[in-house]
Amino acid sequence: MPVNLVAPNPADLHPVPGVEIGIAMAGVRKANRRDLTVFTLAEGSAVAGVFTQNRFCAAPVQICREHLAAGAAIRAMVINTGNANAGTGADGLARAQRSCEALAGALGISATQVLPFSTGVIMETLPVDRIVAGLPAALADRQAAHWHAAAEAIMTTDTVAKAASRQVSIGGATVSVTGIAKGAGMIRPNMATMLGFVATDAKVSQRVLQHLAREAADRSFNRITVDGDTSTNDSFVLIASRQASHAEITELESPEGAALREAVIAVAQQLAQAIVRDGEGATKFITVRVDGGRTKDECRLVAYAIAHSPLVKTAFFASDPNLGRILAAVGYAGIADLDPSLIDLHLDDVHVATKGGRHPAYQEADGQRVMKQAEITVRVDLHRANGPNAAHATVWTCDFSHDYVTINADYRS
Repeated sequence: MPVNLVAPNPADLHPVPGVEIGIAMAGVRKANRRDLTVFTLAEGSAVAGVFTQNRFCAAPVQICREHLAAGAAIRAMVINTGNANAGTGADGLARAQRSCEALAGALGISATQVLPFSTGVIMETLPVDRIVAGLPAALADRQAAHWHAAAEAIMTTDTVAKAASRQVSIGGATVSVTGIAKGAGMIRPNMATMLGFVATDAKVSQRVLQHLAREAADRSFNRITVDGDTSTNDSFVLIASRQASHAEITELESPEGAALREAVIAVAQQLAQAIVRDGEGATKFITVRVDGGRTKDECRLVAYAIAHSPLVKTAFFASDPNLGRILAAVGYAGIADLDPSLIDLHLDDVHVATKGGRHPAYQEADGQRVMKQAEITVRVDLHRANGPNAAHATVWTCDFSHDYVTINADYRS
């Protein structure tokens, strides 16, 4: 069961003018499953993307990068579940390209104006004929209000659809920001297996949109981990249909840019946290915050050492306050000149360790009380810097349960 995560209400998801979505059953892996999604974008839309850092990246990721780098005016996206089209070599590239060509032909645009996305099992041949055959039904199904249906259609091992939406006033115009994501396992930053699509009708320049896509990813999808595995297919796409009536945003530091940034990051963080809450077999949602660092990078090193540790994660599942595991993770995180005698560790309101050792007032019963909660905050203070010069970082993770092993052992069956 996901941790304090409920399915989104379709009525709460604001349509984004200039964006239409259609869904169909293509039988990519299983019959009678809505597994093919098409987005079409109004002419003049801007699109930016952030993709996996896994060198063994999937064919659709390679093509997305090429099409975006070529500066093509993106007008459509095609997404399939059930097959990742990764580890498929030149044949996989050809099949992903064919899906782009088929959709482009149906819309009367260039294949370079289409972005393909796939998620599912790695190293299996993409059944592109089924995708091509399903495109007419997906195109006929297009509606601006199909965000919830799309959130369900892109799921793999997810148990709950993931969608979020905001509205904000910019320059006197009401602007919508709506997004969907999928992911529950094979989640690690750079990117964290996930797909994320966020759209807005804000009128924003391509340069600003690309900067915002990177910042939003860094503050959301690159701050989550379920199991420490970086997927071959991770993609986050930010779309601006530019249909809103306000003046174009050319700087994120302007009041209008700041308002858009806040809304986009809020949607991205809600989606990213939903992925962790729905982590395969998860029973605990854990926030790890590291303060008092000299740089954000060293704070992230420590945060991820804690969040990735199987020993820490299994202790959380067991509600076992074996908190020396956290201190051990801090120690091996990779800060060469770390002084353990300065470290403070808190578990929610419980002060566990101070000056590198057990706090005199700490009682194991207090630690166990917190460990039994469904939501827990781990806070580490490195005391390597103080005041305005101190850096910090926050990541979100979950525990490891028996079900995580079961789900991944049975994934292909």
